[in-house]
Amino acid sequence: MNVIEQIFTAATLAVILMKVAPILLAAIGGAFTQQGNILNIGLEGMMLAGAFTAIAVGSTTGNALVGVLAAVGAGLLFAVIFAVATLIFKADFIVVGIGINLLAVGVTVFLLHIIYGNPGVTPPSASITLPRISIGPFADIPILGVALNDQTALVWLALLSVPAAAFVLYRTTYGVHLRAVGEDEEAAAAAGISVTRIKFLSVLISGALCGAAGAQLAMATLGSFTNGMTSGRGFIAVAALTFGLARPVRTMVAALIFGAAEAVADLLGIAGMNSNLTLMMPYVITIIALVFAGMRFRKLWSARRSGRASTPGGELSTAPV
Repeated sequence: MNVIEQIFTAATLAVILMKVAPILLAAIGGAFTQQGNILNIGLEGMMLAGAFTAIAVGSTTGNALVGVLAAVGAGLLFAVIFAVATLIFKADFIVVGIGINLLAVGVTVFLLHIIYGNPGVTPPSASITLPRISIGPFADIPILGVALNDQTALVWLALLSVPAAAFVLYRTTYGVHLRAVGEDEEAAAAAGISVTRIKFLSVLISGALCGAAGAQLAMATLGSFTNGMTSGRGFIAVAALTFGLARPVRTMVAALIFGAAEAVADLLGIAGMNSNLTLMMPYVITIIALVFAGMRFRKLWSARRSGRASTPGGELSTAPV
């Protein structure tokens, strides 16, 4: 009972928010590409590139903000590679996404070795953390105030990205065009929408958010970079956005589930309990979510094909589904 009481506290909620932030940022970025019918498997690699760049640039300049901006730039660079390969040269999205992930691992290990002489981790001299934001008297609010107090700016960015994404997707011309492209690309093109431009921008948005996610992951507490430190969080973000149907609020709820499992696992380990089972939970949930997503996409594809099937008179229907 004492262990349970130690886990379910306001401090635990604060840890959950810290753990959720990188997953949520990447998932919201992936939700944009998914709305345009692009499953961005490269979220993991974009996050990893952002994490390394945040530490490398931030520690060199001694400025956390510069490190975050550099991380966003790294995410954008990998996003451009992804977009050019898939949208300009028409390569397969999944194959390119896997390539982005492998490229990020290779580049970060190479730069670790070249710059720091250690392919595993940055040295203590190359360390920088994000400043914490105090919410002043609001910190006295029970539970929520304690949880939100002294969080990084990127945690707040992650939370604000949900209503911002909802506004962009459902209240702006770009959002309407992006969803139209994702629903029926040919019909959108016939309506005069630049499909490539719309999709390209969605990939850039995902890259920028993944870069920020990497910065939060590396600079929130550790202040250093470790080889492969994303540890599958990009794939968890893919599962979160898939589980949430690429809708901002639902995606946030899914990200909270994954982040909570990770935070509880850490706390169980601190309490001296075997947390291996809990550490498995995010990945087990990821597999389950992707299985259900595959079933759902198969049903949607079957429904779309049946909608284009022959009419009672025998002619093909060209109406978009």
